[in-house]
Parts: sequence; structure tokens; C-alpha cells
Amino acid sequence: MVTAVRPKPSAPREYRFPSFTEEVLPSGLRLVVAPVEKLPLVTFLIVIDAGSTIDPSGKEGLAALTAEALLEGTREFDGAQLTERFERLGTAVESGAGWDSAFVKLTVLADRLEEATALLGEAISSPAFPEREIERLKAERLAEILQLETEPRGLADEKFSEFLYAPESRYATSDGGTAESVAGLSRADVDSFFRSHYRVGATTVVVAGAITQLMARNLVSKSFSQWTSGVGQGRALIASPRTNKRAVSIVNKRDAPQSELRVGHLGLARKHPDFFPTMVMNAVLGGLFGSRINMNLREEHGYTYGASSYFDWRRGPGPFVVATAVQSKVTAPALREIFSEIERIRADRISEEELSLARDYLDGVFPIRYETTTAIASALANLVIYTLNTDYYDTYRARVREVTTDDVLRAARNHLHPDQLQTVIVGDAAAIKDSISQLGFGELRVHAAQND
Repeated sequence: MVTAVRPKPSAPREYRFPSFTEEVLPSGLRLVVAPVEKLPLVTFLIVIDAGSTIDPSGKEGLAALTAEALLEGTREFDGAQLTERFERLGTAVESGAGWDSAFVKLTVLADRLEEATALLGEAISSPAFPEREIERLKAERLAEILQLETEPRGLADEKFSEFLYAPESRYATSDGGTAESVAGLSRADVDSFFRSHYRVGATTVVVAGAITQLMARNLVSKSFSQWTSGVGQGRALIASPRTNKRAVSIVNKRDAPQSELRVGHLGLARKHPDFFPTMVMNAVLGGLFGSRINMNLREEHGYTYGASSYFDWRRGPGPFVVATAVQSKVTAPALREIFSEIERIRADRISEEELSLARDYLDGVFPIRYETTTAIASALANLVIYTLNTDYYDTYRARVREVTTDDVLRAARNHLHPDQLQTVIVGDAAAIKDSISQLGFGELRVHAAQND
């Protein structure tokens, strides 16, 4: 009988992220340009420091609503006319907001770039924010919130944030806001937020594709000449935990055949110096298909089709989360295994084979992530949003390969906190409460689901 041997990987090929330039235009606008000649395409990605973390208290969801409403019409064109004009140029434009920034993005053929840029500049410099469209977007968001409350996976995510962060933290509620906060937003709120935060000093234009720096500078200077000067006023970010002690929260879904599980605690800010060791550590723990948590729960015990862990990287400390869904009857055993794996990776060094698999994956997939102008522009936007070093992408693979088993152990011991783990279960409380309480994983509370 021949024993199969995993082939050894060859030496990684050299890779360099596309070269790019940065400058601040006389207007104060920041411009980042990456000439990429592979295809006759150009991506414009406008990044504005107007993310959801600066939502005013009681108006959660305002940043997201403002970004979505940005392209719903101008003083000259209504939303349908604006969309049609972009379509005639062979492109579509999109906008949105996350925790740390708002964005506007389009990709267009190079020979239509001048027209597209002029139209884009007009669209975002003079938005009309029609009352009817604001109300439509609000209604869509309220429908999404209602759907989340009836769908266990989304409900588990929402409740995990609520129970993890202190009530005064913006991270305690969805970046899109709550039903109450969204319902209270008005056109005046949107217009005020836009005028306060969509300003030159808070804006970076990233351009990637078949374009020169000089051409990009001229196009941006002309198209964004009406952009308001100055910098918007920020808001101090609070990212403190609701509690530093273990706790278990069951969100009751009567007769649910499965339990949606979320286990975790506050993680790290994106610029933490332990980013690379922590990323590799999490790959071994739950970040890959062959990770410990997935192999334990899926392959060894058959509790689930898949389980994973991740650090949600933000400017502030986002959550560390283990996520899976299991049948109700194995909820307690599955939780026991999750806690056990977190303890185990903190107790001893991982094997060299585990380290090799994690590093080879993170190293190997890195170059193929940046094959398109859109991906390159998004990568450069991340440099801006998180103030990363300009050589970050050129040194990424080397930084991954430098991580050792000692580094992984140190990251696990420093950044995984079993005594602070918060557990959220969306499931049938009557079926699981007794077995969960016997685990001793912290104070147990049962909450009614919104529609239960």
C-alpha cells in the first residue's frame, strides 16, 4: 500500500504590489494613483472619513443612509436620469459606508474616463437628497432590520454586538442603525451630515488602472472643484466591553431545531503591532477550513457543517468571534469544544505543520487578490483608512513568513481571553438552557426574541 505524501510547495514567486504615488492637491484633496496597464480600465474610489462611528448619538445609521442617498439625484438630474447617464458610459457607480469610512466607486473604460469623472464629480458635489428617495431608503433598511430579527444568523450577529459592547459604544449596534434610530432620521439630518463631513480635508481619491498621475491629477482637480473645503468634526470612539466577566445570553427562538452560536470578546484595533502573529494564530484556530475549531466540530464530532473564527479589523477594537450553527441537542457539547480549543491554543505551541499550512495559505493567496483595478484601488483605500505604511503590501508576505510558533503562542496568550468570553445563542431556550447552565461558562440570561 502506497502512503500518500503531501507535495511540498515550491519557493514562492516574487510579487510586487503595483507602484503608486501619493500627493495632496492644492485644494487639500489627497490623491493616490496606481498606473496599471493590463486592461484599458480605470477604477475611481473616493474615500471619505464619514463612517458609521461618527453617527450622532440617537441617529445611528445616518452615515450609511447619507452614503446610500448620495447618488439618488442632483440639482439637475433625478436618480433615474443619473443612473441612465452612467449606464450610457458603460459603467455603474455605487456608494456606501462602513464603520470607518464612506465610499463612492466606479470602474470605466479608459476612453470614457473624462466624461465619467465629470459626471461623478457633479453627482457627489451637488446631491439633492430627494425626500421621496430618503424615505424609500429608510423603508428598505427597516425591512432589512425586520428580516434580521426573524433570521437566526443575522440575529445572532446583531445580539452578539449588543451584549459584547457597552451601551454607550457605537459598536453596540449595527453600522446601519436600529429600527428606532433609522425611523427617526430625516432629510435634514442627511443634508446636515453631508455638509459637515463630506469635505476636501476628509477625502482621498484613489485611482487605479490605465491612467497616468498627471491625467488623474487634472481630472480630479477639475471634477472635484466644488468639493467643500475643511475637515469634518469627528466623534470620540468608545469601544469598551459591557462586562469583563464571562456571560451567556440565550435569545429564545421557540421550537428552533438549531442553535446559532457566537463566542468571543473584544479584539484588536487594525493598527495593533501584533496584527501578523494574531492573523496567523487565528488561521490555525478557526480562520481556515483545516483549522482546529472546524476540524473539531465538523470532522471529529459532526456537530456542524462549518465553524470559523475571525477578528473583525476596524480602527477601534472590533470583536473576536467564533461562529457556527449546530443542532439544539449538541449545543452544550459544541460550546465545550469551542472553549477547549481556545484554551488549547493558549496552552502549547502549535505544530510546525500547522504553522506551515497557515503561512502557505496566507502567503499563497495574497497575490491573486489584486488582479483587478477594483481590488487594487480597494487595497490602496485600506492604506488610507488605517494609515498603514506605504510598503505594507510589498512586505506582507515576508511578514507572514516571519511568524513563528512562539509568536503564535504569544499572540494567543496575549489576545485570547477565556475568562472574558461572551456567549450568545439564538435557539430554543427550553431545549438547551439546563445543559448550558451546567457548563459554568458565566452568568446565564434568557432574552425574548423581538418577534417571539
